[in-house]
Amino acid sequence: MTKVLQIYTTLYDTYGPQGWWPFINYSGKNDLKEGNAHGYHILDYDFPRNKDEIFEVCLGSILTQNTTFTSVVKSLQNLNDNNFLDYRKIKRMPKEKLKLLIKPSGYYNQKSSYILGFIEFFESLNDRIPSRDELLKIKGIGPETADSILLFAYKQAEFIVDAYTKRFLVHKKLILENAKYNDIKSFIEKEIKKDIKTRKELIIVYQEYHALIVNHAKKYYSKKPYGIGCFI
Repeated sequence: MTKVLQIYTTLYDTYGPQGWWPFINYSGKNDLKEGNAHGYHILDYDFPRNKDEIFEVCLGSILTQNTTFTSVVKSLQNLNDNNFLDYRKIKRMPKEKLKLLIKPSGYYNQKSSYILGFIEFFESLNDRIPSRDELLKIKGIGPETADSILLFAYKQAEFIVDAYTKRFLVHKKLILENAKYNDIKSFIEKEIKKDIKTRKELIIVYQEYHALIVNHAKKYYSKKPYGIGCFI
């Protein structure tokens, strides 16, 4: 077993399955989560179950740029409480209203434009799965957002590299500090594929690994010096 998968196994044995991506209108719960604990679907990998849930993940992926997921939940809840957690309704609503509802996520001027641009693309897909290259051509969609959309909305085997992941991997001496996003992504995917062979297993491991690293890093890698008191 590669070191990359050994770390995954240790994290999984410690924290358990995460049930990520959480959904606003799903009754599941992860009591071990700090902050928002609602909407998690532990060990149920059938999510998202429909087009509206697919869009919710896409929307959340855009909103979570440069902010915490707790703030994203506030924005999604605002939309939901006002009956606007729907791409068709967001498209028709006044832009100033959209800005107000997503304000907790910050950068609401930019993000409102990104969301409306994405909705136009989303509708043009006609329910097909977008490619990574297509997503990266959309204004406001970078590698991390594209991979989040593909992994959690469309169940594609794309590993996500966020700031927590890079910080964690650098501290574990698995990558260099100056490593680029795509290089980190390629390295991790290659290492995991040495042990995990089927597409379904890869998707599950990628989803759980991302959520586990975030959960672990919030505890031990949020403040310098990193990893103090860390068991792994």
